[in-house]
Amino acid sequence: MFTRILIANRGEIALRILRACKEMGIETVAVYSEADAKAIHLRYADETICIGPGPSAQSYLDIPRIISAAEIADVEAIHPGYGFLSENPHFAEVCRSCKIEFIGPPPEAIALMGNKAQARLAARKLRVPVIPGSEAIVTSEKEAVKIAHKIGYPVMIKASAGGGGRGMRLAHNDISLVQSLLAAQAEAEAAFKDSSVYIEKYIEHPRHVEFQMLADRQRNVVHLGERDCSLQRRHQKLVEEAPSVCLTDELRREMGEAAKRLVRESGYYSAGTVEFLVDRAGRFYFIEMNARVQVEHPVTELVTGIDIIKEQIRVATGEPLSFTQEEVRIRGAAIECRINAEDPDQGFKPSPGTIQFYYPPGGLGVRLDSHAYAGYRIPPHYDSLIGKLLVHGRNREEAIIRMRRALGEFVVEGVKTTIPFLERLFRHPRYLAADFDTGFIDTIL
Repeated sequence: MFTRILIANRGEIALRILRACKEMGIETVAVYSEADAKAIHLRYADETICIGPGPSAQSYLDIPRIISAAEIADVEAIHPGYGFLSENPHFAEVCRSCKIEFIGPPPEAIALMGNKAQARLAARKLRVPVIPGSEAIVTSEKEAVKIAHKIGYPVMIKASAGGGGRGMRLAHNDISLVQSLLAAQAEAEAAFKDSSVYIEKYIEHPRHVEFQMLADRQRNVVHLGERDCSLQRRHQKLVEEAPSVCLTDELRREMGEAAKRLVRESGYYSAGTVEFLVDRAGRFYFIEMNARVQVEHPVTELVTGIDIIKEQIRVATGEPLSFTQEEVRIRGAAIECRINAEDPDQGFKPSPGTIQFYYPPGGLGVRLDSHAYAGYRIPPHYDSLIGKLLVHGRNREEAIIRMRRALGEFVVEGVKTTIPFLERLFRHPRYLAADFDTGFIDTIL
Protein backbone atom coordinates (compact mmCIF):
# COMPACT_ATOMS: atom_id res chain seq x y z
CA MET A 1 0.00 0.00 0.00
CA PHE A 2 1.15 3.55 -0.69
CA THR A 3 2.36 5.61 2.26
CA ARG A 4 2.21 9.06 0.60
CA ILE A 5 -0.01 10.40 -2.23
CA LEU A 6 -0.14 13.76 -3.99
CA ILE A 7 -3.63 15.06 -4.83
CA ALA A 8 -3.45 16.92 -8.16
CA ASN A 9 -6.80 18.65 -7.91
CA ARG A 10 -8.84 21.14 -5.91
CA GLY A 11 -12.29 21.71 -4.41
CA GLU A 12 -14.59 19.01 -3.18
CA ILE A 13 -12.87 16.15 -5.03
CA ALA A 14 -9.52 17.00 -3.40
CA LEU A 15 -11.21 16.83 0.00
CA ARG A 16 -12.96 13.58 -0.98
CA ILE A 17 -9.65 11.91 -1.93
CA LEU A 18 -7.97 13.24 1.20
CA ARG A 19 -10.66 11.69 3.41
CA ALA A 20 -10.23 8.28 1.78
CA CYS A 21 -6.45 8.49 2.23
CA LYS A 22 -6.77 9.36 5.92
CA GLU A 23 -9.01 6.34 6.51
CA MET A 24 -6.42 4.16 4.76
CA GLY A 25 -3.53 5.56 6.80
CA ILE A 26 -1.93 7.28 3.78
CA GLU A 27 -0.20 10.65 4.08
CA THR A 28 -1.38 13.34 1.65
CA VAL A 29 0.30 16.19 -0.19
CA ALA A 30 -2.07 18.86 -1.52
CA VAL A 31 -1.02 21.17 -4.34
CA TYR A 32 -2.85 24.45 -4.78
CA SER A 33 -2.92 27.62 -6.86
CA GLU A 34 -2.61 31.11 -5.40
CA ALA A 35 -6.38 31.50 -5.84
CA ASP A 36 -6.93 28.44 -3.62
CA ALA A 37 -4.60 29.50 -0.79
CA LYS A 38 -7.52 29.35 1.68
CA ALA A 39 -9.02 26.08 0.41
CA ILE A 40 -10.40 23.99 3.27
CA HIS A 41 -8.65 20.74 2.32
CA LEU A 42 -5.25 22.37 2.81
CA ARG A 43 -5.95 22.37 6.56
CA TYR A 44 -6.14 18.59 6.62
CA ALA A 45 -3.32 17.62 4.25
CA ASP A 46 0.01 16.52 5.72
CA GLU A 47 1.88 18.84 3.36
CA THR A 48 0.87 21.61 0.96
CA ILE A 49 2.70 23.04 -2.05
CA CYS A 50 1.74 26.09 -4.12
CA ILE A 51 2.15 25.37 -7.83
CA GLY A 52 1.36 28.72 -9.44
CA PRO A 53 -1.16 31.49 -10.16
CA GLY A 54 -4.94 31.10 -10.31
CA PRO A 55 -5.41 30.29 -14.03
CA SER A 56 -5.42 26.49 -14.36
CA ALA A 57 -3.00 26.55 -17.31
CA GLN A 58 -0.38 27.93 -14.92
CA SER A 59 -1.17 25.59 -12.04
CA TYR A 60 -3.46 22.55 -12.14
CA LEU A 61 -2.77 21.88 -15.83
CA ASP A 62 0.98 22.52 -15.62
CA ILE A 63 2.51 19.02 -15.74
CA PRO A 64 6.13 20.03 -14.95
CA ARG A 65 5.02 21.94 -11.84
CA ILE A 66 2.93 19.03 -10.55
CA ILE A 67 5.67 16.48 -11.20
CA SER A 68 8.21 18.76 -9.51
CA ALA A 69 5.94 19.02 -6.46
CA ALA A 70 5.56 15.23 -6.41
CA GLU A 71 9.32 14.73 -6.51
CA ILE A 72 10.00 17.37 -3.86
CA ALA A 73 7.37 15.83 -1.56
CA ASP A 74 8.71 12.32 -2.25
CA VAL A 75 5.32 10.77 -3.01
CA GLU A 76 4.73 7.31 -4.47
CA ALA A 77 1.57 8.15 -6.40
CA ILE A 78 -0.61 10.95 -7.78
CA HIS A 79 -4.40 10.98 -7.72
CA PRO A 80 -5.73 13.33 -10.45
CA GLY A 81 -9.39 13.38 -9.36
CA TYR A 82 -11.68 14.42 -12.23
CA GLY A 83 -11.19 17.19 -14.80
CA PHE A 84 -7.81 18.91 -15.25
CA LEU A 85 -5.22 16.18 -16.04
CA SER A 86 -7.31 13.14 -15.09
CA GLU A 87 -7.81 11.99 -18.70
CA ASN A 88 -4.51 13.22 -20.11
CA PRO A 89 -2.53 10.20 -21.40
CA HIS A 90 0.64 12.29 -21.62
CA PHE A 91 0.43 13.11 -17.91
CA ALA A 92 -0.08 9.42 -17.08
CA GLU A 93 2.93 8.57 -19.26
CA VAL A 94 5.08 11.23 -17.58
CA CYS A 95 4.13 9.81 -14.17
CA ARG A 96 5.17 6.36 -15.36
CA SER A 97 8.51 7.59 -16.71
CA CYS A 98 9.18 9.35 -13.38
CA LYS A 99 8.32 6.13 -11.49
CA ILE A 100 5.31 7.77 -9.84
CA GLU A 101 2.13 5.70 -9.88
CA PHE A 102 -0.79 7.36 -11.66
CA ILE A 103 -3.98 6.46 -9.77
CA GLY A 104 -6.08 5.83 -12.83
CA PRO A 105 -6.04 3.74 -15.99
CA PRO A 106 -2.87 3.13 -18.04
CA PRO A 107 -2.02 5.83 -20.61
CA GLU A 108 -2.80 3.46 -23.50
CA ALA A 109 -6.36 2.92 -22.26
CA ILE A 110 -6.82 6.65 -21.61
CA ALA A 111 -5.72 7.42 -25.17
CA LEU A 112 -8.07 4.80 -26.60
CA MET A 113 -11.14 5.65 -24.54
CA GLY A 114 -10.42 9.36 -24.26
CA ASN A 115 -10.79 9.71 -28.01
CA LYS A 116 -14.49 9.19 -28.62
CA ALA A 117 -14.07 8.32 -32.30
CA GLN A 118 -11.57 5.55 -31.47
CA ALA A 119 -13.76 4.35 -28.59
CA ARG A 120 -16.70 3.98 -30.99
CA LEU A 121 -14.57 1.82 -33.29
CA ALA A 122 -13.50 -0.35 -30.35
CA ALA A 123 -17.13 -0.74 -29.27
CA ARG A 124 -18.20 -1.83 -32.76
CA LYS A 125 -15.53 -4.54 -32.82
CA LEU A 126 -16.80 -5.86 -29.49
CA ARG A 127 -20.46 -5.93 -30.64
CA VAL A 128 -21.45 -3.10 -28.33
CA PRO A 129 -24.23 -1.07 -30.02
CA VAL A 130 -23.18 2.41 -31.14
CA ILE A 131 -25.16 5.28 -32.62
CA PRO A 132 -24.97 5.37 -36.44
CA GLY A 133 -22.44 7.93 -37.60
CA SER A 134 -18.99 8.53 -39.04
CA GLU A 135 -16.48 5.70 -38.94
CA ALA A 136 -13.64 8.07 -38.00
CA ILE A 137 -12.70 11.73 -37.66
CA VAL A 138 -14.53 14.15 -39.98
CA THR A 139 -12.24 16.78 -41.48
CA SER A 140 -14.14 18.42 -44.36
CA GLU A 141 -17.52 20.02 -44.93
CA LYS A 142 -18.12 17.78 -47.95
CA GLU A 143 -17.50 14.65 -45.91
CA ALA A 144 -19.75 15.89 -43.12
CA VAL A 145 -22.66 16.56 -45.49
CA LYS A 146 -22.22 13.14 -47.11
CA ILE A 147 -22.41 11.36 -43.76
CA ALA A 148 -25.41 13.43 -42.64
CA HIS A 149 -27.32 12.51 -45.81
CA LYS A 150 -26.51 8.84 -45.26
CA ILE A 151 -27.71 8.63 -41.62
CA GLY A 152 -30.35 11.37 -41.87
CA TYR A 153 -30.89 14.62 -40.00
CA PRO A 154 -30.79 15.71 -37.23
CA VAL A 155 -27.14 14.90 -36.48
CA MET A 156 -24.82 15.72 -33.59
CA ILE A 157 -21.23 16.92 -34.06
CA LYS A 158 -19.00 15.90 -31.15
CA ALA A 159 -15.42 16.64 -30.17
CA SER A 160 -13.34 13.45 -30.14
CA ALA A 161 -11.49 14.58 -27.02
CA GLY A 162 -14.58 16.22 -25.59
CA GLY A 163 -16.30 16.39 -22.26
CA GLY A 164 -18.65 18.63 -20.31
CA GLY A 165 -20.72 19.43 -23.40
CA ARG A 166 -17.93 21.40 -25.08
CA GLY A 167 -17.35 20.88 -28.79
CA MET A 168 -20.90 19.62 -29.35
CA ARG A 169 -23.34 21.03 -31.90
CA LEU A 170 -26.74 19.92 -33.20
CA ALA A 171 -27.51 20.34 -36.93
CA HIS A 172 -30.85 19.93 -38.74
CA ASN A 173 -29.77 20.71 -42.34
CA ASP A 174 -26.74 21.22 -44.58
CA ILE A 175 -26.37 24.93 -43.81
CA SER A 176 -26.43 24.51 -40.04
CA LEU A 177 -24.15 21.47 -40.36
CA VAL A 178 -21.38 23.44 -42.09
CA GLN A 179 -21.68 26.29 -39.59
CA SER A 180 -21.79 23.93 -36.63
CA LEU A 181 -18.82 21.91 -37.88
CA LEU A 182 -16.56 24.94 -37.86
CA ALA A 183 -17.87 26.11 -34.49
CA ALA A 184 -17.41 22.66 -32.90
CA GLN A 185 -13.87 22.35 -34.24
CA ALA A 186 -12.93 25.79 -32.92
CA GLU A 187 -14.44 25.11 -29.50
CA ALA A 188 -12.75 21.70 -29.30
CA GLU A 189 -9.38 23.22 -30.16
CA ALA A 190 -9.79 25.91 -27.51
CA ALA A 191 -10.98 23.50 -24.80
CA PHE A 192 -8.89 20.39 -25.48
CA LYS A 193 -6.11 21.47 -27.88
CA ASP A 194 -7.62 18.94 -30.30
CA SER A 195 -9.97 20.11 -33.06
CA SER A 196 -10.98 16.63 -34.27
CA VAL A 197 -14.70 15.89 -34.35
CA TYR A 198 -17.01 13.11 -35.48
CA ILE A 199 -20.69 12.93 -36.43
CA GLU A 200 -23.46 10.69 -35.18
CA LYS A 201 -27.21 10.42 -35.56
CA TYR A 202 -29.08 12.53 -33.04
CA ILE A 203 -31.31 10.30 -30.91
CA GLU A 204 -34.44 12.25 -30.02
CA HIS A 205 -35.77 12.19 -26.45
CA PRO A 206 -33.22 9.70 -25.06
CA ARG A 207 -32.27 8.86 -21.50
CA HIS A 208 -28.60 9.18 -20.56
CA VAL A 209 -27.59 6.13 -18.51
CA GLU A 210 -24.05 5.39 -17.35
CA PHE A 211 -22.56 2.31 -15.70
CA GLN A 212 -19.97 2.70 -12.96
CA MET A 213 -17.06 0.36 -13.67
CA LEU A 214 -14.14 -0.91 -11.61
CA ALA A 215 -11.37 -3.14 -12.95
CA ASP A 216 -8.02 -4.34 -11.66
CA ARG A 217 -4.74 -5.38 -13.27
CA GLN A 218 -5.72 -9.04 -12.98
CA ARG A 219 -8.49 -8.37 -15.56
CA ASN A 220 -11.29 -8.64 -13.02
CA VAL A 221 -14.08 -6.29 -14.14
CA VAL A 222 -17.27 -5.41 -12.29
CA HIS A 223 -20.00 -2.84 -12.68
CA LEU A 224 -21.70 -1.18 -9.72
CA GLY A 225 -25.02 -0.65 -11.43
CA GLU A 226 -26.16 2.40 -13.34
CA ARG A 227 -26.89 6.08 -12.82
CA ASP A 228 -29.50 8.05 -14.74
CA CYS A 229 -27.90 11.34 -15.81
CA SER A 230 -30.65 12.58 -18.13
CA LEU A 231 -31.31 15.80 -16.24
CA GLN A 232 -28.86 18.08 -18.04
CA ARG A 233 -28.61 21.63 -19.26
CA ARG A 234 -26.52 22.15 -22.39
CA HIS A 235 -25.01 18.69 -21.86
CA GLN A 236 -23.97 19.57 -18.30
CA LYS A 237 -25.42 17.18 -15.72
CA LEU A 238 -27.44 18.78 -12.93
CA VAL A 239 -29.09 15.81 -11.20
CA GLU A 240 -28.16 12.13 -11.15
CA GLU A 241 -29.97 9.21 -9.60
CA ALA A 242 -29.52 5.48 -9.10
CA PRO A 243 -30.96 3.15 -10.10
CA SER A 244 -32.53 4.31 -13.37
CA VAL A 245 -36.27 3.80 -13.52
CA CYS A 246 -36.16 3.42 -17.31
CA LEU A 247 -34.30 0.08 -17.29
CA THR A 248 -35.83 -3.36 -17.02
CA ASP A 249 -33.84 -6.09 -15.27
CA GLU A 250 -33.06 -7.67 -18.64
CA LEU A 251 -31.91 -4.40 -20.21
CA ARG A 252 -29.80 -3.65 -17.13
CA ARG A 253 -28.10 -7.05 -17.41
CA GLU A 254 -27.47 -6.63 -21.15
CA MET A 255 -26.03 -3.13 -20.78
CA GLY A 256 -23.87 -4.15 -17.83
CA GLU A 257 -22.37 -7.08 -19.72
CA ALA A 258 -21.67 -4.88 -22.76
CA ALA A 259 -19.91 -2.35 -20.53
CA LYS A 260 -17.79 -5.06 -18.87
CA ARG A 261 -16.81 -6.46 -22.27
CA LEU A 262 -15.65 -3.07 -23.46
CA VAL A 263 -13.61 -2.39 -20.32
CA ARG A 264 -11.95 -5.82 -20.21
CA GLU A 265 -10.92 -5.94 -23.86
CA SER A 266 -9.50 -2.41 -23.84
CA GLY A 267 -6.95 -3.32 -21.16
CA TYR A 268 -8.54 -0.85 -18.78
CA TYR A 269 -8.14 -0.86 -15.01
CA SER A 270 -9.14 1.58 -12.21
CA ALA A 271 -12.50 3.37 -12.01
CA GLY A 272 -14.33 4.49 -15.13
CA THR A 273 -17.79 5.05 -16.55
CA VAL A 274 -19.34 3.58 -19.69
CA GLU A 275 -22.07 5.88 -20.96
CA PHE A 276 -25.10 4.99 -23.06
CA LEU A 277 -28.15 6.60 -24.58
CA VAL A 278 -31.41 4.67 -24.26
CA ASP A 279 -34.19 5.47 -26.73
CA ARG A 280 -37.90 5.22 -26.12
CA ALA A 281 -38.01 1.73 -27.64
CA GLY A 282 -35.54 0.46 -25.06
CA ARG A 283 -32.59 0.26 -27.46
CA PHE A 284 -29.24 1.34 -26.02
CA TYR A 285 -26.21 2.86 -27.71
CA PHE A 286 -22.66 3.36 -26.45
CA ILE A 287 -21.60 7.02 -26.62
CA GLU A 288 -18.34 7.29 -24.67
CA MET A 289 -16.24 6.12 -21.76
CA ASN A 290 -14.97 8.47 -19.09
CA ALA A 291 -11.52 7.22 -18.06
CA ARG A 292 -11.62 8.65 -14.53
CA VAL A 293 -13.72 8.87 -11.42
CA GLN A 294 -16.92 10.82 -12.12
CA VAL A 295 -18.31 13.86 -10.32
CA GLU A 296 -21.39 11.78 -9.50
CA HIS A 297 -19.59 8.69 -8.14
CA PRO A 298 -21.06 9.19 -4.60
CA VAL A 299 -24.53 8.28 -5.95
CA THR A 300 -23.26 4.77 -6.59
CA GLU A 301 -21.42 4.66 -3.26
CA LEU A 302 -24.70 5.32 -1.44
CA VAL A 303 -26.59 2.44 -3.08
CA THR A 304 -23.71 -0.08 -2.98
CA GLY A 305 -21.75 0.85 0.16
CA ILE A 306 -18.52 0.58 -1.87
CA ASP A 307 -15.86 3.32 -1.55
CA ILE A 308 -14.82 3.91 -5.16
CA ILE A 309 -11.81 6.10 -4.31
CA LYS A 310 -10.37 3.48 -1.97
CA GLU A 311 -10.80 0.81 -4.64
CA GLN A 312 -8.98 3.07 -7.13
CA ILE A 313 -6.05 3.37 -4.74
CA ARG A 314 -5.91 -0.36 -4.04
CA VAL A 315 -5.97 -1.20 -7.73
CA ALA A 316 -3.14 1.28 -8.37
CA THR A 317 -0.95 -0.65 -5.91
CA GLY A 318 -1.58 -3.86 -7.87
CA GLU A 319 -4.13 -5.34 -5.49
CA PRO A 320 -7.19 -7.12 -6.94
CA LEU A 321 -10.69 -5.74 -6.39
CA SER A 322 -11.97 -6.48 -2.90
CA PHE A 323 -15.29 -7.91 -4.15
CA THR A 324 -16.83 -9.80 -7.07
CA GLN A 325 -19.77 -8.96 -9.32
CA GLU A 326 -21.95 -11.39 -7.36
CA GLU A 327 -21.26 -9.49 -4.14
CA VAL A 328 -22.52 -6.15 -5.52
CA ARG A 329 -25.94 -5.32 -4.11
CA ILE A 330 -28.05 -2.27 -4.96
CA ARG A 331 -29.93 -1.05 -1.91
CA GLY A 332 -32.60 1.63 -2.13
CA ALA A 333 -32.31 4.77 -4.25
CA ALA A 334 -29.93 7.73 -4.24
CA ILE A 335 -30.04 11.18 -5.86
CA GLU A 336 -27.34 13.83 -6.30
CA CYS A 337 -27.83 17.54 -6.97
CA ARG A 338 -24.98 19.75 -8.08
CA ILE A 339 -25.14 23.00 -6.12
CA ASN A 340 -23.47 25.64 -8.29
CA ALA A 341 -22.78 29.33 -7.75
CA GLU A 342 -25.00 30.33 -10.66
CA ASP A 343 -28.12 32.45 -11.13
CA PRO A 344 -30.87 30.31 -12.72
CA ASP A 345 -33.00 33.41 -13.37
CA GLN A 346 -30.18 34.92 -15.47
CA GLY A 347 -29.52 31.95 -17.72
CA PHE A 348 -27.39 30.23 -15.08
CA LYS A 349 -24.86 33.03 -15.19
CA PRO A 350 -21.86 32.29 -12.92
CA SER A 351 -21.99 34.06 -9.56
CA PRO A 352 -18.45 34.20 -8.15
CA GLY A 353 -17.90 36.02 -4.91
CA THR A 354 -17.67 35.48 -1.17
CA ILE A 355 -20.10 33.25 0.74
CA GLN A 356 -21.37 35.36 3.64
CA PHE A 357 -23.43 32.70 5.42
CA TYR A 358 -23.34 28.93 5.00
CA TYR A 359 -25.56 26.36 6.69
CA PRO A 360 -25.38 22.79 5.31
CA PRO A 361 -28.24 20.30 5.59
CA GLY A 362 -27.94 17.05 7.55
CA GLY A 363 -29.94 14.25 9.07
CA LEU A 364 -30.63 10.65 8.18
CA GLY A 365 -29.72 9.71 4.62
CA VAL A 366 -28.11 13.05 3.69
CA ARG A 367 -24.53 13.44 2.41
CA LEU A 368 -22.85 16.68 1.37
CA ASP A 369 -19.52 16.68 -0.48
CA SER A 370 -18.43 20.31 -0.37
CA HIS A 371 -15.36 22.47 0.11
CA ALA A 372 -17.33 25.64 0.86
CA TYR A 373 -17.69 27.52 4.15
CA ALA A 374 -18.77 30.94 5.41
CA GLY A 375 -16.17 33.44 4.25
CA TYR A 376 -15.01 31.26 1.35
CA ARG A 377 -14.40 33.19 -1.85
CA ILE A 378 -15.40 31.32 -5.01
CA PRO A 379 -12.59 31.93 -7.52
CA PRO A 380 -13.52 32.98 -11.06
CA HIS A 381 -10.89 30.70 -12.63
CA TYR A 382 -12.66 27.34 -12.18
CA ASP A 383 -16.09 25.75 -12.33
CA SER A 384 -18.79 27.13 -10.06
CA LEU A 385 -19.46 23.97 -8.04
CA ILE A 386 -20.16 24.71 -4.37
CA GLY A 387 -20.93 21.12 -3.48
CA LYS A 388 -22.80 17.94 -4.23
CA LEU A 389 -25.90 17.30 -2.16
CA LEU A 390 -26.87 13.63 -1.99
CA VAL A 391 -29.66 11.68 -0.35
CA HIS A 392 -30.40 7.99 0.08
CA GLY A 393 -33.78 6.42 0.72
CA ARG A 394 -35.48 3.03 0.71
CA ASN A 395 -36.96 3.89 -2.69
CA ARG A 396 -37.09 6.75 -5.19
CA GLU A 397 -40.13 8.35 -3.55
CA GLU A 398 -38.45 8.54 -0.15
CA ALA A 399 -35.25 9.88 -1.72
CA ILE A 400 -37.19 12.68 -3.46
CA ILE A 401 -38.92 13.70 -0.23
CA ARG A 402 -35.57 13.67 1.57
CA MET A 403 -33.97 15.80 -1.15
CA ARG A 404 -36.76 18.37 -0.87
CA ARG A 405 -36.16 18.57 2.86
CA ALA A 406 -32.37 18.87 2.44
CA LEU A 407 -32.64 21.58 -0.20
CA GLY A 408 -34.97 23.52 2.08
CA GLU A 409 -32.39 23.37 4.89
CA PHE A 410 -29.42 24.39 2.73
CA VAL A 411 -28.63 28.09 3.18
CA VAL A 412 -25.96 29.85 1.12
CA GLU A 413 -25.88 33.66 1.21
CA GLY A 414 -23.61 36.09 -0.60
CA VAL A 415 -23.78 34.41 -4.01
CA LYS A 416 -26.60 33.16 -6.19
CA THR A 417 -27.03 29.37 -6.30
CA THR A 418 -29.02 26.74 -8.17
CA ILE A 419 -30.90 25.71 -5.00
CA PRO A 420 -34.16 27.57 -5.84
CA PHE A 421 -34.24 26.01 -9.31
CA LEU A 422 -33.65 22.52 -7.89
CA GLU A 423 -36.44 23.01 -5.37
CA ARG A 424 -38.84 23.71 -8.24
CA LEU A 425 -37.51 20.74 -10.21
CA PHE A 426 -38.17 18.29 -7.38
CA ARG A 427 -41.84 19.30 -7.35
CA HIS A 428 -42.36 19.16 -11.09
CA PRO A 429 -45.05 16.55 -12.01
CA ARG A 430 -43.01 15.11 -14.89
CA TYR A 431 -39.95 14.60 -12.71
CA LEU A 432 -42.01 12.96 -9.99
CA ALA A 433 -43.47 10.62 -12.61
CA ALA A 434 -39.96 9.89 -13.99
CA ASP A 435 -41.19 11.23 -17.34
CA PHE A 436 -38.06 13.03 -18.51
CA ASP A 437 -35.22 12.82 -21.01
CA THR A 438 -32.03 14.73 -21.82
CA GLY A 439 -34.05 17.67 -23.18
CA PHE A 440 -36.32 17.99 -20.16
CA ILE A 441 -34.45 20.79 -18.34
CA ASP A 442 -34.22 22.96 -21.45
CA THR A 443 -37.92 22.35 -22.10
CA ILE A 444 -39.12 23.47 -18.66
CA LEU A 445 -36.76 26.45 -18.74
